[in-house]
Amino acid sequence: MRLLARTAVNTLCAFTVLGLAACGTDTPAPKDSAPKESAPFADLSGPEVANKAVTATKKVKSLKIDVDTTADGSRVSAHLSSNTAGDCTGTMTIGPVGAMEIRRTGDTVYTKFDEAMLREQSKGEPAEDIDAAVDMLAGHWLKSKASDPDNKEMLELCDLSSLLKDFEANDTGAKKSGRTTVDGHPALRLTEKDSEGTYTILVSTEGAPYILKVDSKGGDDPMSMTLSEFDKPVVVSKPAVKDIVDPG
Repeated sequence: MRLLARTAVNTLCAFTVLGLAACGTDTPAPKDSAPKESAPFADLSGPEVANKAVTATKKVKSLKIDVDTTADGSRVSAHLSSNTAGDCTGTMTIGPVGAMEIRRTGDTVYTKFDEAMLREQSKGEPAEDIDAAVDMLAGHWLKSKASDPDNKEMLELCDLSSLLKDFEANDTGAKKSGRTTVDGHPALRLTEKDSEGTYTILVSTEGAPYILKVDSKGGDDPMSMTLSEFDKPVVVSKPAVKDIVDPG
């Protein structure tokens, strides 16, 4: 799961970008010099808005994460709905081909890979072993335990509790950079820079001040992450027994 592991690292970096500690810098950006506003957050500085957003987002019990990044030269996307109880459902893709579905409920994980994904994630293995895995698993659900060490990297994006735990409301460098929308939802744009690139954080200006989107540009692995469906129930459907394979 080399690329999936890298995607998890990139996403964890995005989740902690407001403090920038995990992304390789502790140098504050210039002081917020945006003009006074009459809209939401008018009386708050950039860092105050960022910290308010972190505090609000950290309290959610469920959300959807959409990640689009580049890892090892391949485009990787993940679309996962998860909750702090451990339930998770969604898809991951690598490049123009190569996809997998994942469903987790409790300590049980169901995964389904297409042939391209199986071959990508098995690079370096003997050809006969790869062919055997494709014949057995492609297009079928594999049942396993969430506690299985082989699932650790793959499930990092499903572990909402751990992701939210990494949020730290200690930003000192966010700068207000105008207003925009995320999927039609009004938001305030915050920006930060370091030696690795530029980070943009979009914060909801309606309802709770949730983080709606984080973009990272520059560096080796630029990425975009969108958060949505805050506190909406996560429903995980178990595959039909006939569609599950047992590798033995």
